[in-house]
Amino acid sequence: MNLLPNLHIDLAGAIALVLVLGVGAQWLAWRTRIPAIIVLTIVGLIVGPGLHILRPVQQFGHTLETIIGLAVAVVLFDGGLNLRFHELRHAAVGVRRLVYLGVPLSFAFYSLATHYLAGFSWPAATVFGAIIVVTGPTVILPLLRQAKLTRRVASYLKWEAIINDPIGALLAVLVFEYFLYSAGGGFSARVAWDLGRAILAGAVFGGGIAILLGRAFRRHAVPEYLGLPITLALVIGVFVAANAVQDEAGLLAVTVMGIVMGNMRLPNIEEMRRFKEYLSVLLVAIIFILLTASLEPQALAHLHWGGGVLIAVIVLLARPLAVWIATFGAGMPVRERLLLAWIAPRGVVAVATVGVLAPRMLDAGFADADLLIPLMFVLVFATVLIYGLALERIARFFGLAAAASNRVLIVGASPWTAGFARILMEAGANALIVANSWHHLSSARLAGVPVYYGEILSESAAAALDLHDVGVVLAATGNDAYNALVSTAFAPTIGRGLVFQFPMFAASGNTTDVTREMRGRIAFQADAHFDELRRRIDQGWVFRKTRLTEKYSFENYLADCPEGTMQLIAIKSSGGLLMNAQNATFSPAVGDTVISFGPARKENSPATVPA
Repeated sequence: MNLLPNLHIDLAGAIALVLVLGVGAQWLAWRTRIPAIIVLTIVGLIVGPGLHILRPVQQFGHTLETIIGLAVAVVLFDGGLNLRFHELRHAAVGVRRLVYLGVPLSFAFYSLATHYLAGFSWPAATVFGAIIVVTGPTVILPLLRQAKLTRRVASYLKWEAIINDPIGALLAVLVFEYFLYSAGGGFSARVAWDLGRAILAGAVFGGGIAILLGRAFRRHAVPEYLGLPITLALVIGVFVAANAVQDEAGLLAVTVMGIVMGNMRLPNIEEMRRFKEYLSVLLVAIIFILLTASLEPQALAHLHWGGGVLIAVIVLLARPLAVWIATFGAGMPVRERLLLAWIAPRGVVAVATVGVLAPRMLDAGFADADLLIPLMFVLVFATVLIYGLALERIARFFGLAAAASNRVLIVGASPWTAGFARILMEAGANALIVANSWHHLSSARLAGVPVYYGEILSESAAAALDLHDVGVVLAATGNDAYNALVSTAFAPTIGRGLVFQFPMFAASGNTTDVTREMRGRIAFQADAHFDELRRRIDQGWVFRKTRLTEKYSFENYLADCPEGTMQLIAIKSSGGLLMNAQNATFSPAVGDTVISFGPARKENSPATVPA
């Protein structure tokens, strides 16, 4: 039913509406901690089939498919850019099993289920089975960002999703051509030729352009301000050129391009990753709203009960069985295999591929292909809803996700940071001290604090450290500029509001002039710089932990603190962290544990309430 029959929005209005709704839905998802894909899907259904405000097919016309295709290309390039080979070392065997064995097994199980349960003909069933072997980076990556899985499990899901996306699209095209040309004979040669062209196009266009562009960056043949625009233009160019050689080869080409560039150690690669991540967040929002708003409710009416049974079998039986068989003997823990067997959301590439092939199948005489699009929308929505709402909870149940982001990553080793980390651990939080001096780490090692010896900004540290549960970063060295560099490096991934550094202090007593954008938040208070904290440690200042209760409020606690005591951080009753910062309100609640640093108490002074 059209609730707003007289409302007409032209193309410009539709573009503006999609952008505003997409960004607004992402923000709402962040505030409510509901997976963004679910919010985007619901918003698209409301403004599209619900209120008929957004009508993408009418407002965008034939350009809708082109817009979605180009957006998917950029999202896949961004996914490839974030696939780092050092991650593969932790998940290589599992990823190979999920691709080499998982894809053919899933294809067989999905095709059989679609034919026998949903009643589709073999051509439609096998094409559908080929498409849904993909697990969708447009869905997986936002879910991983929110669920905070352990490094290895996240690597399994990320590599599987990004590698399988182009494989699924190509497999679907080849299956379609198999049935298209099988009547006339000679189909095997045609399919083999098309597959060869797709692989060649992906390697030549994707890998070749990536290598040439990477060399240009290394030789400084491209100015900084043109690096990202040129990369984006070439991604689109590679996608279009590879598709011109072979249908759907563009997906493979841009994925290869991203993987190659992401592992070339280019000087501007982190800036490129951040830009592409921001762009991908926006594009995913646009894609999902456009696709869900395009859904016609009457198309769903043609699906019978077999469609619902099919989706249940795919989620509860086919995917788990395929993964369980594929990973047998791979040396993976049972809990990791169980989680992987259960997680398989479908996303944009699946919908876009079926949107391209279904009309072509109808033109070729496969009458039941008209049900593929509504069935795919139901599958995407169902899997996004199921996995989006339950992934974090299931992962915590298996011990594969952080129950709370309660680890403090401390960069810089000193007696002060060793004492701070030790009291954090005693209060129930986690801590890790990282320093590139083994000698400086001695006090932390003696205190029983976990340490990492190495450069935190190095690739080896990125490969060795699993930081999925980090809730706060504190740059605590005696080098103000290095603290600012560390803060700037971690701000995009941890969140600028959760990255702190010691106050900056020069020998003259003047604060070093570093812009706010180039440093972290100032921790604790203005005089809590490295030299002053070290001096107070020498004077006998101590760390304390105090748990607030109904009878012992934060105000009572402040009244009991010795003069000059610094409130450092509060460990929330939920397990989270509340860091004290300069010019910020620090108000722990009942049940929280406050960590402080202050003078030793005199014998007759009131004692701190024990934690």
